[in-house]
Amino acid sequence: MRLTPLYEQEREQNFREAFREGEQQGMQQGQRLLLENLLRARFGSLEPVDTAIIETLLAKPPEESAPLLLQLSREEPIAWFGQN
Repeated sequence: MRLTPLYEQEREQNFREAFREGEQQGMQQGQRLLLENLLRARFGSLEPVDTAIIETLLAKPPEESAPLLLQLSREEPIAWFGQN
């Protein structure tokens, strides 16, 4: 059975979109794991406030979030996000 060219084109486009979405989700999960592991290595364990820190850092470009991870003391992010 031969599929119509329009159906084949739509199917290929849907496949590409699904692949891109899966790739993006995988990258986001990888970035989240990296941030969590860096925070654990730096501070020993994750606190509930670290979820807000991770979300904020994920929203920033890596060139902004990496220096923050390396420079901040444990108390600074808790003071920022503990106020919310």
